[in-house]
Amino acid sequence: MLTAVVTRGLAVEVRFVTVEEEGEEHGSEKMSYEESKDFCEFPYETEEEYEAEASAAHPCLEGPSPLAVEVKELAWGAGAFVVLALLMRFWLFPAVKKGMDARYALIRDGHEAADTARGAARAEVAEYESALATVKAEANERVDAARQTLESERAARLAEVNAAIAAKREAAAAEAAASRQAAEADVASAATEVAARTIELATGKAPDAAAVRSAVEASMNAGVSS
Repeated sequence: MLTAVVTRGLAVEVRFVTVEEEGEEHGSEKMSYEESKDFCEFPYETEEEYEAEASAAHPCLEGPSPLAVEVKELAWGAGAFVVLALLMRFWLFPAVKKGMDARYALIRDGHEAADTARGAARAEVAEYESALATVKAEANERVDAARQTLESERAARLAEVNAAIAAKREAAAAEAAASRQAAEADVASAATEVAARTIELATGKAPDAAAVRSAVEASMNAGVSS
């Protein structure tokens, strides 16, 4: 069985010895209380405890268990937990809640501003569409008015042209009639002269000019009527 032997001095020396080596080094006699204080890493606190519990093989107290929890450690941990809980309750949590409320308010204000902007944009779009419809209606009215004005001007101009054409036609017809009458008069005169000369040559007498002229006009009128 190995035993850790710690020697104190200017430097700490640790070495492992067996029970036989420990017995050879110290003998079978139990060391004194003062020697155990220099020899042991965990010595007894009083000489009475050393005399009651120590032996030559085990002159030192056993070290503390690594799994055992001391009361002061529990106290420090509980105190730290209580302090942390108090800090969380009265300082950290209110600060975090305040930040969360501020962030929520900021997000809510952003949503409200976005809704307001969206409503304003929709109102502007509706106003624009209404103005566009009004402009289209005014443009259609102006186009219809211009079309009606153009039609009336066209009709008036067409009437003027037709009246001018009719006047020119009437003038031409009157001129043609005058020309025809003049030509008929010339033809009648010529026919009268020819008929009178023919009758004079046939009978040897000069016929009555008025009777010949009446006969020629009657013959010409009969020919025009037929």
